[in-house]
Amino acid sequence: MRIFLAGIIQGSIAEANIYDQNWREPIKALLARYLPEADVYCHFSRHPNSITYDLPDIRATLAEGIAAAEASDLVIAYVPSASMGTAIEIHRAARAGAVILTISPLAANWVLRAYSDRLFEDLRQFEDFLADEQWRALMEHKRS
Repeated sequence: MRIFLAGIIQGSIAEANIYDQNWREPIKALLARYLPEADVYCHFSRHPNSITYDLPDIRATLAEGIAAAEASDLVIAYVPSASMGTAIEIHRAARAGAVILTISPLAANWVLRAYSDRLFEDLRQFEDFLADEQWRALMEHKRS
């Protein structure tokens, strides 16, 4: 199974800075615990200095991330606030048939509501979902 880890990097920060990326490790740890056989792709891990890229590299990096999301079976999206890049990844992955699991307090957000197969308020709810193996039924349902 291919999992794409999507989520906020710059968000709405106006300056060339990034959102705290400490959210990634707890999610990776949960995936290692409950889906150890999965191949997890983390675009930020491949491009930790992307905030410094020039325009051609920005475009190439965006295209690479979108292609990886589209090629995934499952997308885990962490969206504590609006993220245009994550919205694009979610949209394109959903169109390609991936299951979208989103962790976000933005339950009223149209993009998240439209494309998420499940929307979790927090990491605890997400972990409960993984522990109960509810993701398996969701994956099978979406494939059929």
